Amino acid sequence: MVVLNKIYTRTGDKGTTALGNGERVAKHDARVNAYGTSDELNATVGVARLHADGDMDQRLSLIQNDLFDLGADLCRPDMASDAEAEYTPLRVVEAQVNRLEAEIDDMNASLSPLRSFILPGGSALSAHLHICRTVARRAERLATELAEVEDVNPLAVKYLNRLSDWFFVAARTANNNGEDDVLWVPGANR
Repeated sequence: MVVLNKIYTRTGDKGTTALGNGERVAKHDARVNAYGTSDELNATVGVARLHADGDMDQRLSLIQNDLFDLGADLCRPDMASDAEAEYTPLRVVEAQVNRLEAEIDDMNASLSPLRSFILPGGSALSAHLHICRTVARRAERLATELAEVEDVNPLAVKYLNRLSDWFFVAARTANNNGEDDVLWVPGANR
C-alpha cells in the first residue's frame, strides 16, 4: 500500500530521484524518461476520458491502471534480482497485452478498411486519443532505447506497442466508427 503523507521530500533538490529499488539516479536518466513518459501518457488518457463514456471510458480506466503498473515496472531495474527483492516487483504481464489485442479486434470489427491515412481529428475524443497514440509511441521509443543498455521487461515494450495501436483504432471508433475520419489527401495543397 502506498502512503503519501508529505508530498515534498527535498530528496530530489540536487537533480536525482530514487528508482523502485532505492538506487538514486539523475532525473534525466533514460529509465526516468521512460517511466516519466508513461506517466505523461496516463495524464493524456485522463483528458481523453473527459470526452468518453460507457464502454470506452471503462476501457480507458483499465489502461490508466495498466499505465501505473507499467511505470512501476519501468522504474524497477535489474529484473534478475526480482526473486531476491523485499517485495515482489510489479511487472506487466501477457494478460494485459492480450486484453488490448482483444479490445482492438472488437473495435476494429465494426470499422471499414482504411483506403488512406487519416489525419488526427474529427471528434474531440478522437483527437485526444490520437494525442494518446503519439505519446504512447514516444514512450515505446524511450523504453526500447532503454532496453538497448539496461534490463527492461519485454512485455512492457510489447504492451506499449499494442497500446499505440489500441489508441489508433479507438480514435477511429470515436469518429462514428470511422465514418467521420478526416482523410489525408496527398499533395492537396500544392
